[in-house]
Amino acid sequence: MSIPVIKEYADEFQNETAELILAIQQHEYQVAITKEEQPDLLNIKEFYQAGNGNFWVAVYEREVVGTISLLDIGSQQLALRKMFVKKEFRGPIFQTASLLLNTALKWAKDKSISAIFLGTAPQFKAAHRFYEKNGFISIKLEQLPASFPVLQVDKKFCTYLV
Repeated sequence: MSIPVIKEYADEFQNETAELILAIQQHEYQVAITKEEQPDLLNIKEFYQAGNGNFWVAVYEREVVGTISLLDIGSQQLALRKMFVKKEFRGPIFQTASLLLNTALKWAKDKSISAIFLGTAPQFKAAHRFYEKNGFISIKLEQLPASFPVLQVDKKFCTYLV
């Protein structure tokens, strides 16, 4: 059995990327959010692949099965966004989440980033454990940089010192 390949985002992945993210948000976690409420999904290159930011997809047999992005928020800091893995590709067999996160962390280190911040919804318990296991520490909303784009669903915040 092979593992997913992590690739830098290209426009050829646009539809699959948006469909994967929306399916997980809407159907798995019942987050009432639409594609129209996430204009970044329609403009990934311009939104995420600017400055020190980037966006990656995990591809398994030509199917997008995971995503992760780093949004440049200035001052050598990044926001981790859009980390989603298709249910069947979570866990130790495929290691999709670890492959994605390790790619993003290496990118940040290579870019001399000082810190990565993230916000997540309370119901993403497995994600909370995953981030903590990988060196992220919980912080309060007030500890985020002013440039961090807090989303309405974000209630738990973490940082990773690169």
